Parts: sequence; C-alpha cells; structure tokens
Amino acid sequence: MDLKSKIILIAGPTASGKSTFAFKLAKKINGEIINADSMQVYKQLNILTARPKKKELKKIKHHLYGYSDVKKKYSTGEWIKLLLKKIRDIRIKKKIPIIVGGTGLYFKALTDGLVTIPNIPKKIRLQIRNLQKKIGQRKFYKMLVKFDPLSKSKINSNDSQRTVRAYEIKKYTKKSLFEWFDKTKPNFQRNQFIKFYIDFPRSELINRINKRVDKMFDKGAIREVKIFLKLKARKENSSHKVIGIREISEFIENYKDLEETKDRIAIKTRQYAKRQSTWARRYMNDWYKLDLNQVNFYQLKKIFK
Repeated sequence: MDLKSKIILIAGPTASGKSTFAFKLAKKINGEIINADSMQVYKQLNILTARPKKKELKKIKHHLYGYSDVKKKYSTGEWIKLLLKKIRDIRIKKKIPIIVGGTGLYFKALTDGLVTIPNIPKKIRLQIRNLQKKIGQRKFYKMLVKFDPLSKSKINSNDSQRTVRAYEIKKYTKKSLFEWFDKTKPNFQRNQFIKFYIDFPRSELINRINKRVDKMFDKGAIREVKIFLKLKARKENSSHKVIGIREISEFIENYKDLEETKDRIAIKTRQYAKRQSTWARRYMNDWYKLDLNQVNFYQLKKIFK
C-alpha cells in the first residue's frame, strides 16, 4: 500500500487516548496531525478541551488546534474548508495527513461530503424550536416522522437536536434532510481512507475520564473558565457547549462544592462518551476497531500493507 496516497482517520470517545496514539503513529509514518474535534479549535480553552500536550505539539506538526476565538461562531463547513487546504499542504511536503478527533459530524462530512443546505431564516428556526419545547420531544418526533417519513429510520427519537434540524430543513426547503444528503458528493474516494476507531472497555474509559477531570483542575481549569467568562461570548455560541464551562461557572458564582463540581463534569463527560460510542456503532461499522491495551505498531503494519 502506498501510504502517501492515503488519509488516516482516528476517532473514538473522549479520554480514549486518540491524540497520543495519533502522535506515536505520526512519528512512525512521517505524518502530520489535523484536529477533528469541534471544541479543540478554541484558543482560550486549552485545559477543558484537553488539547495535545506541548511537547507533542513541538515534535510533530499539529493543525487546526486552538486557533478560533470563543466569541466567534464555528461551523462544520469552515472546518472542512480549512481541512482540505491542510491536507493539500501536507501532501505537498510528501507527508501523511492524520486526522484525529471525537466529532462524528466532522468525519461524516469528510468521508461522505458536506451537505450544502440553504440558510434557514432565524424566525423559522426559532418557531420550530419553541414548538419542540412546548409539546415535548416525543410528540415533536412523531410530527417529524409524519412530515418527513425518511427521518424515521435515520434519526433516534431521543435526538432532539437532529429532530429539530430535520424538521426545519423540510419546512423551509420542502425536501428531506436525507434527500439533501443523497445529492452530496464526497471530496475523496472511500479507498483513500484508513480509518481507526479507538475502543476501550466502558469501565476503563470511566476511570480515564475521572482521572482527566482531576488533572484539568490541577492544571487550572477554574482560572481558564474565569478568563472565558470575562470574554462574554454569546450563550448560543458553540464554545459554551464545552463540558465544564457551565459546571465551573456555577461553582464560581454560587460557591458550589468542588468535589460535587468535579463529579458533575465527570458524569457529563461519561454521557458524552456514550453518545460518541452510539454514533460510532451507527456510522463507523467499516472502521478498524483498536483497543490500545492490546494493539502494537507491528500489528498495524498488516493494515498498511
């Protein structure tokens, strides 16, 4: 296999060791690393988003980490545009692009193509969101399935975000979200990707998450949130979705118990990891599953042949 023509993808739940694995692999195969985590793009949130270690950043070239301001809106479309440029630049240097992260939508946009849907007026989006809140997710999902039957087998009934998105697209464009998907063309052939999914036993992943939360506080997570709050980013900006922002903000403002705050962050992180794993089971069936406790780079040579 000519690795120079390939793009390596590394996904997995939060705290699974993706970044470290990507770093070791980059050293072995002369690669450069590109971020595929929607929260690690923010320059003011280094600790809470668990960006790669400074020593790793110095030894291997990393791209699209910590470059966007928390006050700016950030989209998958912007990421894809920058990503394609980085892939071209890395290949010109005769190196191998290694894309690593935990944001499933980013990987889907890369492998399947980015859906280009017309901008939906804010008024319509607000009306639909208010309707969903008023009648509840269960009833709203039933409405969606009646309105857009294609959604039934493709959207989980508990996924409120995608349910609302699918409804507003159908309402405004008169086409199903999944009709828009069918029109989308990918930027690369499927055989250009080598895809790895880091899979840990649930109990071990929980332990890794708990340790990560403790380390975040040791490194200065509270100070990082204080700085973030002073910047006064809009509540609707994605930066507010970074796990720990809300919990530490409440700790600072309401004198919450520190250990309780850590527990809340750990629980929320575990819930997020579970959602990532659910996504992987649905969309990443053709990825190589790796348990970092068992895999070694000698075994990977068989994949790269």
